[in-house]
Amino acid sequence: MNGHQRMTEYKKIVRGLFIFLCTAFSFYSFAQADLPCDKDATKETKALYSNLKKLAQKGFMFGHQDALAYGVTWKYEKSRSDVKDVTGDYPAVYGWDLGGIERDNSTVNLDGVPFNKMKQFIKEGYERGGVITISWHADSPWGNGKNAWDTTHGTVTSILPSGVNHELFKSWLDKVADFISSLKGSKGEAIPILFRPFHELTGNWFWWCRNTCSEEEFKTLWRFVSYYLQQEKGLHNLLYVYNTSGDFKNKEEFLQRYPGDDKVDMLSFDAYQYDDPQKNDWFVKNTNSLLQMAGEAANEKNKLFAFGETGYEAIPYANWWTNTLLKAIGDNKISYVLLWRNHGLAAWNGKMHYYAPYKGQVSENDFVQFYKLPTTIFEKEAAAEKLYSNGN
Repeated sequence: MNGHQRMTEYKKIVRGLFIFLCTAFSFYSFAQADLPCDKDATKETKALYSNLKKLAQKGFMFGHQDALAYGVTWKYEKSRSDVKDVTGDYPAVYGWDLGGIERDNSTVNLDGVPFNKMKQFIKEGYERGGVITISWHADSPWGNGKNAWDTTHGTVTSILPSGVNHELFKSWLDKVADFISSLKGSKGEAIPILFRPFHELTGNWFWWCRNTCSEEEFKTLWRFVSYYLQQEKGLHNLLYVYNTSGDFKNKEEFLQRYPGDDKVDMLSFDAYQYDDPQKNDWFVKNTNSLLQMAGEAANEKNKLFAFGETGYEAIPYANWWTNTLLKAIGDNKISYVLLWRNHGLAAWNGKMHYYAPYKGQVSENDFVQFYKLPTTIFEKEAAAEKLYSNGN
């Protein structure tokens, strides 16, 4: 082999090595992109994140707030849910809320659910293969009976580092961490949680919303909470859910308070139906448009995507599930849609307050058809996906 031939072979080897390294780097980058923002996340949490990405290509999970705690006509009955009464299957996603846990010696959340029962419900849902998401309607740090709906300007500023309520807020995070760290599976593993703090953050009705603090203050708050729970409290079973209200006009507005790719795992928003879907299709068109905009942002950032909260109070339209909600979601690739709770008769206004059907409710039959669709995923199908394992 002469010198020219040796040089040609050498170039081939170098070129081959370069291509190999580029391919390996691309694979590594892709693999990294399919990991949670917490690099120390537990194996179950990493598996859930990865599997939710895959599952969204098949369909979307159905979720229900407080599903196991009570229904329209019952409370704390073992293994019951209104959704199961109607379909024979549980929701795939269980929503819970920690509002009230920040209060000293509080044993129930803001909706009256005992925290000890909530722990058991969370474990039951997880053991069956369901997914858990937790929000937090925290009281106002200013006290004096002010709740989450206080809109005093400067509240967020007061709980940031060096703020007058910072130490108080840290004590609240300690209580949240104590609760979450107590959530264990049958093998002692930490149950993965889709954590949705500061939900509807672009609204104007909570103390953390955009009318009470600047964009930078909110981002700083979010990043501090993430840091504190991960680094100071050692929680590595959380997937962080960025959740806005459904009032944005474009993708840029949706992301105005986004705290960074390194602190968020899922993008979502909340939007409810208030008008009559039999008279106009505004909810369908508007929600579908919002899902497209938010979904585009999620795709660009390679994040999970969900319809955080929705519903039509008391569901007076018999075909709302297949003729309204399903059309609103369209072909957008969401991980789940979560319906709000089935409280029943509301003491605050004397009206029925529920968002999923129960036996005999006017939309029951349509909900069964919704359940049977190949794109709707309830707990049995979710469990078959083995979402907490890398082996599927």
